[in-house]
Amino acid sequence: MTDTSPPAAPPIAPRRRLSFAWLGIVPFALFVGLFLIAPTMKIVIGAFQRADGSFTLENLAGLFTPSILSSYWISIKISVASAALGALIGFLMAAAMVLGGLPRFIRAPLLTFSGVASNFAGVPLAFAFLATLGPLGLVTVWLRTEFGINLRAYGFNILSFWGLTITYIFFQIPLMILIITPALDGLKREWREAAQSLGASAVQYWTSVALPILFPSLLGTFALLFANAFGAVATAIALTGSSLNIVPIMLFAQIRGDVLGNPHLGYAMAFGMILITALANILYIWLRMRSERWLK
Repeated sequence: MTDTSPPAAPPIAPRRRLSFAWLGIVPFALFVGLFLIAPTMKIVIGAFQRADGSFTLENLAGLFTPSILSSYWISIKISVASAALGALIGFLMAAAMVLGGLPRFIRAPLLTFSGVASNFAGVPLAFAFLATLGPLGLVTVWLRTEFGINLRAYGFNILSFWGLTITYIFFQIPLMILIITPALDGLKREWREAAQSLGASAVQYWTSVALPILFPSLLGTFALLFANAFGAVATAIALTGSSLNIVPIMLFAQIRGDVLGNPHLGYAMAFGMILITALANILYIWLRMRSERWLK
């Protein structure tokens, strides 16, 4: 018997409703747009403008004057030194915590402190180091009165290259601990056991297995620490003032409105800083993606 009933109508697709969950990111989007994207665009556009708004490349050409090139070079050296020392010390501390057999109760306080200390910068950090290692700082006076050790006589000055580098290390080490700890957690126990079963020593395991796997994470974190130090402004200005010729201090002098200042040259200097930090962050993201393939 032939079925003569009409064919069933196709199911009606449910209408999509606009999710109000998107409203939750509106404040964040406004914050990013007003305080990150808009100022960055103003800097980029201002770097290619004269005071009357016309297009020019003179501001970028001004970056190649000896004083500005010297400030960039000093800033790069401070960033490299603080990133290298922070990465080394932070890696050793994280490795001792994750793989060194330290008590487990140490991990939570150390990570909590690292989360706080990695964001401790600016005027409070500068004041803390001046009060500790400044000319009349607590440690400086204690070493001079108790042991006859004069730090200034040995060439140490908190307002110098190494003084600012040591200050930056305070927030570089905790940031390194926070970032490298997940990578150390990703090292599988089977890799160490396989290396030991093949007769590898602890040094051979680290040099032939662990460090090659961690190398993208280490190099990427170094790039991030470099960008973190290179973009630090408030700490450098509060600690050294005008005694150290670095980019943030020269940039501040150009844009603060003095009669000798050139705001558009300051925009060009800020544009150069944006390019350098952007390259460092891109390198970090790329190396981070490569390391995650091994550590999943």
